[in-house]
Amino acid sequence: MSVTSTLEKIVTIVGIRFRPAGRIYYFDPQGASYSTGQYVIVETSRGVEAGRVVIASKKLAERELSDPLKPVLRLANEDELRMMLSFKTKEKEALVQCAQQVQQHNLPMKLVETEYTFDGSRLTFYFTADERVDSLVRDLAATFRTRIELRQIGARDQAKLQGGVGMCGKTLCCSSWISDFGVVSIKMAKEQDLPLNPSKISGVCGRLLCCLSYENDNYIQAKQNMPQVGALLDTPGGQGKVVSINVPKESVDVMLESGVIIQVPVNDQVSGGVCGSCDSKGGCSRGGCGSGAGGCSKGGGGCSKGGGGCGSCGIGQGKASGSRTLQD
Repeated sequence: MSVTSTLEKIVTIVGIRFRPAGRIYYFDPQGASYSTGQYVIVETSRGVEAGRVVIASKKLAERELSDPLKPVLRLANEDELRMMLSFKTKEKEALVQCAQQVQQHNLPMKLVETEYTFDGSRLTFYFTADERVDSLVRDLAATFRTRIELRQIGARDQAKLQGGVGMCGKTLCCSSWISDFGVVSIKMAKEQDLPLNPSKISGVCGRLLCCLSYENDNYIQAKQNMPQVGALLDTPGGQGKVVSINVPKESVDVMLESGVIIQVPVNDQVSGGVCGSCDSKGGCSRGGCGSGAGGCSKGGGGCSKGGGGCGSCGIGQGKASGSRTLQD
C-alpha cells in the first residue's frame, strides 16, 4: 500500500446554524473565509436558506462527515438581512391566521410555531398531532400565496421551540444549548438512586429529563470504587451491612447489628471488611477480601475455610489478583 493512499483527505468546512440552539450543519465555504456571527446564503436539501456562522472556516478529516458537503453560496447582503427581519415579524400573524383555519376545519392538531425562509419563499408550520394532517395545505397556500410546509414534531421538539423554565429554575437546556437530543433511559434514574416518580424525573415535555444523562457516567465510575449494597463492613461503631450508597457525599449508609444506621465516608471505612465465607474481621485471613485492593490487607491466597468468596466484594471462590485457592 502506498503512503499517499494512507493519508486522510482533509476538507475545509464552516458550521452553520439555522435556529437558536439548533443543530449545526457543515457546509463547503468554496475557498472563501467566514467568521462567526456572519449570515450566509447556503444551498440545502430544502432549497436556498440563510443561516448564521457558528464555526469559522476550519479543516476537518473527510471521514468525520456524515453527509456530502453542500456549498455556501455567498455572504448575505444588507437587503437580504432586511428582508429576513421583515418576514420574521410576520410569523406571529401567520400563526394566528393558521390557528383560525385549524379551528374552522376542526382539525386535531396543536400549532407550535411558524417560520419563514429569509426570502419568504416557504412558510413552515410546526405542530403536534396524533395523526397526519394534510388537508390544510391548500387553504394555507391560498391565504399566504407561498409554498406551505406542515411539519409534525414530537414533545421534545415542542419544548425546544417554545422554551420555558425547568424545575431547577433555569431556562430549558433543550431551548438554550442542546443541539441534539441524546438517549435518556429510566436505567439512568435508577443508577443515580433517584425516586422513580414521573413528576420528579420528567421535564415540561412529559419525557424523561435530559439532565439524567449528564452525570450518569460519573455515577457508574464512582460506584465501581465504593462498597456495594449488602457488603459487610467494620466501622468505628462495629460491624454492619451497607444499605445504601451516596455518591455525591462519597459515603455509604451502614446498618449496625443494633439496627442503627450510620453514615460512613468511603475514604474512612476500615480497609479490611468482613469475609462472607469465614467471618474473619479485618478481611479474610488468607485471601482476597474486597476491602483491600487486589487482596486482603493481611495476606494473599484464598479464604481460610475454602470455597465461597469475600462478602465485601463478591470475589468468588476465594480468587483475587495475585492470590491462590486452597486447591493450589
